[in-house]
Amino acid sequence: MYTSRKKIHKDKDVEPTEFEESVAQAFFDLENTNNDLKSDLKDLYINSAVQIDVSGSRKAVVIHVPYRLRKAFHKVHVKLVRELEKKFSGKDVILITTRRILRPPKKGSAVQRPRSRTLTAVHEAMLEDIVLPAEIVGKRIRYRIDGTKIMKVYLDPKERNNTEYKLETFSAVYRKLAGKDVVFEFPVTEA
Repeated sequence: MYTSRKKIHKDKDVEPTEFEESVAQAFFDLENTNNDLKSDLKDLYINSAVQIDVSGSRKAVVIHVPYRLRKAFHKVHVKLVRELEKKFSGKDVILITTRRILRPPKKGSAVQRPRSRTLTAVHEAMLEDIVLPAEIVGKRIRYRIDGTKIMKVYLDPKERNNTEYKLETFSAVYRKLAGKDVVFEFPVTEA
């Protein structure tokens, strides 16, 4: 397993869990066996991986990747997810960039926090990472009478074939990570 250890880097020398090691091993195997991805995966690694229950017997594998490697992961996203879903049969694979939320500065402090580190900005970016092969074309927030709210996110219909079976997974993963209810839909085209 030493060879797969270079595919996972945890903060503060924390030991990876058994599941994270299995995901890192899958990355390492893909790098060594798949000629299409070999050169792309050479310098890539992950931060962590968790398994989330979606519904019934379905599960999702959420892999956190470093912020500075996000563009390299976006280039190979479709191929990588397809190959990882083969390795973890029956589980949907989602790649999410690791981002940090900073608390608001104290009163009287001269330090300002960057907009990209606010809770809202991190949750928006997380939403875009979850649906990645597709693009978000619209959002609506619906407030109910009892005070609850549901966000409706409309995805690009061009990617309907690749992402339609994952809509339930997307909402379960976002609910688990951000604590917000989201419904993913494709806009209805008028004939």
